[in-house]
Amino acid sequence: MASDPSLTKHWDERYASVSSEEVSWFQADPQVSLRLIDSLPLAKADPIVDVGGGASLLVDRLCDSGFNDVTVVDLSAQALHESRARVDDPKVEWVVADIRHWQPTRQFALWHDRAALHFLTEAADQAHYWSTASASIVKGGHVIVGVFAQDGPTMCSGLPVHRYDFYELAAAMAADFDVLRTEHEQHVTPSGAVQSFNWILGRRR
Repeated sequence: MASDPSLTKHWDERYASVSSEEVSWFQADPQVSLRLIDSLPLAKADPIVDVGGGASLLVDRLCDSGFNDVTVVDLSAQALHESRARVDDPKVEWVVADIRHWQPTRQFALWHDRAALHFLTEAADQAHYWSTASASIVKGGHVIVGVFAQDGPTMCSGLPVHRYDFYELAAAMAADFDVLRTEHEQHVTPSGAVQSFNWILGRRR
């Protein structure tokens, strides 16, 4: 199944119409992501992929920390254009792709995703996501995923989301990953609203 052009258009228009510092998911300092990443035995040359990275500042922080093999994947070329304008670094690969259909050509030591998985509301898309993650992460590698919690928003940027508790997250990854850690986050949006996120850290068996 091909990517949905209307969905691509939706996100490109979203990023073109509002500053990336004003969108609800903006974080000047991605503290939870960095704390979980810092807890892992990663070498600076280990390959990392940020799925749904968009215009997130995580790639900036990773490069500042010395990681030299980072891939950022997003459906929106506009979002990646904004990030690339900030981080003009040959160590970063920018991939415009729909995670529902993306087929990586390499493996990674770390798969990071903040707020992409919860936009997959169909069971088949969710299953494909985890299948792709499993195939894309080296044995002993790690996955970090942050999604809306059950008391989080039911919609984001005009699109429905699938909210998760820790048990559902753990069950979704159970076939190929061991759960190492879970964490709850109260994200404060630029407008001052509070959004509940659940995070999970797993290791590939």
